Amino acid sequence: MKAYRIASFFVLICCASCSSKFGKVLKSKDTDYQLKMADQYFENKQYQKAQTLYEELYPVYKGTPKFEELYYKDAYCFYNMKDYRNAENFFKGFLEVFPNSPKAEEVDYMRAMCFYKQSPKIELEQTNTAKSIGIMQTFINTHPGSPRVAEATEIIDKCRAKLEQKELRGADLYYKVGQYRAAAISYENLLNSYPESPDADKYKLQAIKAYYKFAKLSVSDKQEERFEKVIAEYEDFLDRYPDSKLQKEAEEYSILSKNNIKEIQNEQIKTSAQL
Repeated sequence: MKAYRIASFFVLICCASCSSKFGKVLKSKDTDYQLKMADQYFENKQYQKAQTLYEELYPVYKGTPKFEELYYKDAYCFYNMKDYRNAENFFKGFLEVFPNSPKAEEVDYMRAMCFYKQSPKIELEQTNTAKSIGIMQTFINTHPGSPRVAEATEIIDKCRAKLEQKELRGADLYYKVGQYRAAAISYENLLNSYPESPDADKYKLQAIKAYYKFAKLSVSDKQEERFEKVIAEYEDFLDRYPDSKLQKEAEEYSILSKNNIKEIQNEQIKTSAQL
């Protein structure tokens, strides 16, 4: 217990000493010394202290050869502190102030990364995920020879997969709660948005199933037309995915729909004969 107290005492002394040292740096009138210490804090990953000093030094070094490096490191301070909103603003500002900098390509990429880093959990609204795709694609178009293109392409693929899963959850929810028409349309929209998805045939099958259930629950006057829609969707399934392992299951809904149409037509004949 005594040893623990002694250790705690030394930790407090060290913290107080560091705080006191930083305070002296911050109050120093020697701006070159402050910049040197800011760079030292940056190298030691003490980004909050570095950022505070860089901010203080903006009026001093703006317009000088040292300002570019100061601005560059300040942007990275925010990024490394995971303050991606401010980091994006600073990376953007850097590109506006230093468009011809040798660091411009790197900074342009890091700005796009800030949007990717702000991409939230799949359950939440995905505006930044969509923005990340757009900005990463712009980076690729602007810097086609960059060694970062491969990584940017990979990030785009990850973002698209995330958006795809987000849309899929929405379609599945419609299906689960019995909103079959909305589910069918959502699955088709998903398919149109991601036609190259490895799960494309699954989305098409789900649309067929949803249209079938929608037809079954429809009023009698609308059923024949809606069962015909199921059959048409199945034929489209065959055209798109002739080798799909899901073909047999999709065909079952087409057969069921044809049988339902026959029953409806037979009932109509009986009704007509009785009149």
